[in-house]
Amino acid sequence: MNVDFEQKIALLQQQHEALLQRSNLPVEETNGIVCRYTYPIVTREHIPLEWRYDFNPATNPYCMERIGFNATMNSGAIKWNGKYVLVVRVEGADRKSFFAVAESPNGIDNFRFWKRPITLPDINPAETNVYDMRLTAHEDGWIYGIFCSECHDDSAPAGDLSSAVAKAGIVRTKDLVEWERLPDLKSYSQQRNVVLHPEFVNGKYALYTRPQDDFINAGNGGGIGWALIDDITQAEVKEEIIINHRYYHTIKEVKNGEGPHPIKTSAGWLHLAHGVRACAAGLRYVLYLYMTALDEPWKLTAEPAGYFLAPLGSERVGDVSNVLFSNGWIADEDGTVYIYYASSDTRMHVVTSTIDKLVDYCMHTPADGLRSATSVDAINNLIDKNETYLNK
Repeated sequence: MNVDFEQKIALLQQQHEALLQRSNLPVEETNGIVCRYTYPIVTREHIPLEWRYDFNPATNPYCMERIGFNATMNSGAIKWNGKYVLVVRVEGADRKSFFAVAESPNGIDNFRFWKRPITLPDINPAETNVYDMRLTAHEDGWIYGIFCSECHDDSAPAGDLSSAVAKAGIVRTKDLVEWERLPDLKSYSQQRNVVLHPEFVNGKYALYTRPQDDFINAGNGGGIGWALIDDITQAEVKEEIIINHRYYHTIKEVKNGEGPHPIKTSAGWLHLAHGVRACAAGLRYVLYLYMTALDEPWKLTAEPAGYFLAPLGSERVGDVSNVLFSNGWIADEDGTVYIYYASSDTRMHVVTSTIDKLVDYCMHTPADGLRSATSVDAINNLIDKNETYLNK
């Protein structure tokens, strides 16, 4: 027996278990809307040791990692069998992403990966990378996952190994273990952020889309789209309208996209989205909320100005810095909302709020007037309102 090897493995297991069992402490935000937590909830260090190390001293005498991992990010989320479940985008040191399920008993800590990563049906030899799955438990009885399927753009000039083509891949499952792969979404444009609405609309499946001119640039794509689909097993965008627009000099002037599927509330559909703007440090990704009508989910009813969540402190540093991204949240039976987000394409976090708080925030926060002058007007209106109240 190699005693030194066994001791190293035992220490690794002890440290890993301590990380998995670590309690996550709440950090109240002064804005009264959300509660952040002290620690990230899923990091590359949470990945099972069995995925990383060869435990045989004969073939791994130096107890080295044999498979390296870079990040855990952009996770779909669902409440499943009483557990809080994330379908995590795991990125290897080789830059390839795949999906793996991690679950927690309480939604804020003790996340553990299932024994094996998800094995998707491999239907396209050109498909190089998959990532950012949105989960929707649809009223048809299936759980759907829509994700980005990426391949090289073979029409690019010789030597251009960066140009890519994005499609929306579609899978469905009844147990999060066995996944049926459906044909990719057909669309006249590239689609990287597609989300399935949880209910039929006029007897059809409904999608939130994000039309793009190419893999990176939205171009003429005006924002978050809406499309009705006759048959999810042969999904095709034939007609698309923009329901949440991009605007100059806002948090979403470059791009915006739907996060997870919206939450149904008595006041309407509650949406979480990301907005992208350009700055001297590159692209800055933040999260924002908006609402649409209950009976007409494509009609905007409220959108607070500015961002809802932006990267803070250590969240700003990572593989792609200055980024928050979310494609998963869970609304619990008691009204608590668990919002799962990645910071800087590196690690997963959670904030908690309630449906009542989030709806109140949407309905009573001033909208963006799109000019400095209207921003000042909104502040003065609040000052006047407070003076009237305080001087009663």
